[in-house]
Amino acid sequence: MPLRTAAQYRESLKDDRVVYFRGQRIPDVTQHPLVQVAIDHEATDYRLVADPRFRDLAVVRHPDNGEEMSRYFLPPRSAEDLLQRSALIETACREGGALVVLSKVVGSDGLFGLLRTTKKVDAALGTSYYPRVKAFYDYCWRNDLNFALAQTDVKGDRARRPSAQADPDLYLRIVEERRDGIVVRGAKVHTSNTTHANEMIVLPTRAMGEEDKAYAVAFAIPLATKGLKLIMSGYGSYTQRNPFDYPVSATVKMTETLTIFDDVFVPNERIFLKGEWQFAGALALAFVEYHRLTAISYKLPFLDLLVGAARLVAEYNGIEQVAHVREKLFWLASYAETIRALTQQACLKAVPTELGMVIPNPALVNIAKHHFAAHFHQALSHVQDLAGGILVTGPAREDVQSEETGPLIDKYLQGKQGVSGKERVRVLNLLQDITTSDFGGYHAVLALHAEGSMEAEKLQLYREYDWQRAVAYARRLAGLGQE
Repeated sequence: MPLRTAAQYRESLKDDRVVYFRGQRIPDVTQHPLVQVAIDHEATDYRLVADPRFRDLAVVRHPDNGEEMSRYFLPPRSAEDLLQRSALIETACREGGALVVLSKVVGSDGLFGLLRTTKKVDAALGTSYYPRVKAFYDYCWRNDLNFALAQTDVKGDRARRPSAQADPDLYLRIVEERRDGIVVRGAKVHTSNTTHANEMIVLPTRAMGEEDKAYAVAFAIPLATKGLKLIMSGYGSYTQRNPFDYPVSATVKMTETLTIFDDVFVPNERIFLKGEWQFAGALALAFVEYHRLTAISYKLPFLDLLVGAARLVAEYNGIEQVAHVREKLFWLASYAETIRALTQQACLKAVPTELGMVIPNPALVNIAKHHFAAHFHQALSHVQDLAGGILVTGPAREDVQSEETGPLIDKYLQGKQGVSGKERVRVLNLLQDITTSDFGGYHAVLALHAEGSMEAEKLQLYREYDWQRAVAYARRLAGLGQE
């Protein structure tokens, strides 16, 4: 079966999914002006396949039967596979206006984690989840589908375990078991792209105890499944932005939903974990092991954009040779290149795991993600300092295009010799859009919380580091144990 076109992807979204936006149900997501922007952005992955410049990167042959498939679905078995996967994620984000093109990559991150973990569950407990996951995986790559992935529960009282919540529905749980499947109830939050994905993979958000057995559940369902209700975030709900004032966010969009499971039925063949609490944490981690590589790969184009725009505005202002400006530009370039180097090393130092697959080096991928998050707001501070206060006080498109005010703006907002006011306003608008607008705020929060918190990254690195080796070396040089 040939890979899908962007038009076929859009057509696949015409179904009966239940989506609410600002209190109103959206009858057809393909006709909603805001979701249309998100659909067109997500179609970047399908356009890459049709573009001769990117086809060799985006398309591979299935290792068993030679059929064409999206590279996203190729289980990584070597460092080179991880490097190519990272390159595809970066390329899609770069072509998608420096905003992550998420649906295929998050789904395949989840599928790889499910394949590895269910194999272990079956071996330990005699279940038969792996064949189900394998059948679903084959269905997905053959039909070139894309995904939402629901993992983060709403959680309620964060100090209490799932089964200890005052309201038992604050973590997704099994409320009924039937011969042909299960019924689940609860909610997930921050679920990206549910408005315009084909399938949704659902995973546990944390490790579970035996008392949390009902909450140890994983499955996949179509987005039009009965009982599934999607409440789309109102943040950044722009629909009529123009590309002069908003050169990036006028044409790119991510949607997130509060995802309600109102007694949703899941058939047996789509259930991948059902009460095996011992493996809930392992499954959550197996997904994250791939998804953090996704995180640091898609951030590279945005960092390049920050560095390039900072240098451009410094040049337009005529200050690129000033000592403190060069220091800020050096810092920004060093920040971007450190993340790029760590990303590449995480792939090159891949770790073998189940099914002949490899994962990115856990220590390096978490260092990269933490370094990005820990320094992102300093990067914004440097960029905004170089731009100046006019970043948020400049004129609008209509003023620049007006016969009366346009010439005045050209005269009084000009930069160094040869830089017109209109040109300077354009680069300032770019920086305003990505650092101070609601879209810029979205990126700032994304840096801290998406793909895992900073505390989660520190915890994972703490677990991965070989403390015994380091302490043994210190003890030897201290002369301890040699008396």
